[in-house]
Amino acid sequence: MGLLNSVSFQRLQGGIDAANKRQSVLANNVANVDTPNFKRSDVSFESFLQQQESGIKPTLSAKVTDSRHFQFGTNRIVPAAVVSKDETTSMNNNDNNVDVEREMALSAENQLRYSTYVEQMNSQISMMRAVIQGG
Repeated sequence: MGLLNSVSFQRLQGGIDAANKRQSVLANNVANVDTPNFKRSDVSFESFLQQQESGIKPTLSAKVTDSRHFQFGTNRIVPAAVVSKDETTSMNNNDNNVDVEREMALSAENQLRYSTYVEQMNSQISMMRAVIQGG
C-alpha cells in the first residue's frame, strides 16, 4: 500500500474534488441568475461521508476467499460527490430559483472547506515527511 493511498488521503482527495465540482456548480448558478426557468444545483459530499463515518453504511469489509475466513478491515470506498437540482422552489416571476447572495455565501463556505482540506492534506504529508526523514 502506498503512503498516499490511505483512507484519510482518499477522503481528503474526495473532499477536494467535491469542492472543485461545487465551485463550478455555484458559478453556473450565478451565471444563470437571469435565465428564465433555470433551477439551481448543489453538490452533496460531506453528508454522504458523515453517514459513512457514523455507521449508516457498513464500515467493515474484507476480501474473503474461503467461507471459513473472518471478514475484517475498513471500508475504503469514498462516496462520490452528487450534483442535485432544486426543482421545487422559485425566486422570481420567471421560475428561476437562484439567489445571488445565497450562492455567494455558499461559495465562500466552499472556499473555506477547500482550504481546510488542502491544509489537512499538507499536514499529513508533512508528518509523513518527518517520519521518513527522521526529524
